[in-house]
Amino acid sequence: MSNNDIIVSLDIGTSKVRAIIGEINNGTFNIIGVGSADSEGIRKGAIVDIDQTVQSIRNAVDHAERMVGIQISEVYVGISGNHIGLMTSHGVVAVSNEDREIGEEDMERVLKAAEVIAIPPEREIIDVVARQYVVDGLEGIQDPRGMIGVRLEVEATIITGAKTAIHNLLRCVEKSGLKVKDLVLMSLGAGLLSLSKDEKGMGSVLVDIGAGMTTIAVFEEGSMVATSTLPIGGEFVTNDIAYGLRTLTEQAEKVKLKYGCAWLDDAASDVVFKVTRIGSNVDKEFTQEDLAAIIEPRVQEIFQLIHQEVKRLGYTELPGGYILTGGTVAMPGVLQVARHELAASVRIAVPDYIGVRDPGYTSGVGILHNVIRGIKIRPANNNPGGGSNNKKPTNRVKPNPAPEEEQKPGFFERIKNMFSELI
Repeated sequence: MSNNDIIVSLDIGTSKVRAIIGEINNGTFNIIGVGSADSEGIRKGAIVDIDQTVQSIRNAVDHAERMVGIQISEVYVGISGNHIGLMTSHGVVAVSNEDREIGEEDMERVLKAAEVIAIPPEREIIDVVARQYVVDGLEGIQDPRGMIGVRLEVEATIITGAKTAIHNLLRCVEKSGLKVKDLVLMSLGAGLLSLSKDEKGMGSVLVDIGAGMTTIAVFEEGSMVATSTLPIGGEFVTNDIAYGLRTLTEQAEKVKLKYGCAWLDDAASDVVFKVTRIGSNVDKEFTQEDLAAIIEPRVQEIFQLIHQEVKRLGYTELPGGYILTGGTVAMPGVLQVARHELAASVRIAVPDYIGVRDPGYTSGVGILHNVIRGIKIRPANNNPGGGSNNKKPTNRVKPNPAPEEEQKPGFFERIKNMFSELI
């Protein structure tokens, strides 16, 4: 197995750092390794301690390397947060080929043309995503390659982020000894993985509830049209349990993961556990019902805030409903609370790959899917991701250089040249 067949995603979250290794083999894609480590130095999705974050990244990558037995040198890094912004843009170019056939170079040029917009100096472009191409006035084209035309246009979404947040993220990954191949917006990758074509077309909301923050992404007409971040998540549930049971946060987290239930009607009165209370060595006994009575109101509040935020973004009724993902939604009862509070169709998205069948892995696997989408729209190449590491990485299509073997003269050509020199 060569490293060219392997792509690695890095999902740096508030509670966990996850490294996921994917293998592309003859057009098929498999997850072959997963590394996970407790996240230190991250608060509400933002980096607050570089050194601790670097150590967490190293731990997760080491774990993944040991599982597969390879050394990871390059990664695709997920980015999210309340600093992310979306802008619409329009690009126009003339088709360059003499026969007027649209090629890779034209697509690259039109995306670069769309990128030429005024943005504040403290912000940076993360990605340019084509919503549709227009060839000589014909709209709704997703892939114009091979079509004949004179004028190529693109309606694109420009994804921007705060320079400080982007460069701190890049610095952490680089200090951990890895090269950043690209930055990928996690909600975009998770949407590609989790949402069906109809859900993206008719309109739906992807809700990623992590430990420290909740990311909302609205999809409509096949692409992401709005995104927002709320500073709430599973950590707030853990803190409520710690206060309610008068115990340490660490123990509250363990209790939440083992006995937690967000829907009081589903909680069992005969499931009993003990916790050590703060300030004493005495263990106190509680039931799952006691725990659910603490969890349910907080989870209800989270979904009420999500509903309000979607309304604030200007979307009231979307036929596709809500698709939930993120580690917090794995708790029993969350789906029932969501359906009750959101009054819409709700489902939980889980990656369909062995080893990552958990909502907490959706973002990490989504990063890989976003990368594969970029590879599929290029011609076959031995190095799917490219090798450059710029401070402003992009997911845009890049024309491929001619393969090395095509550039070198053949054996007969070299003999011919040798005889011509002698003559």
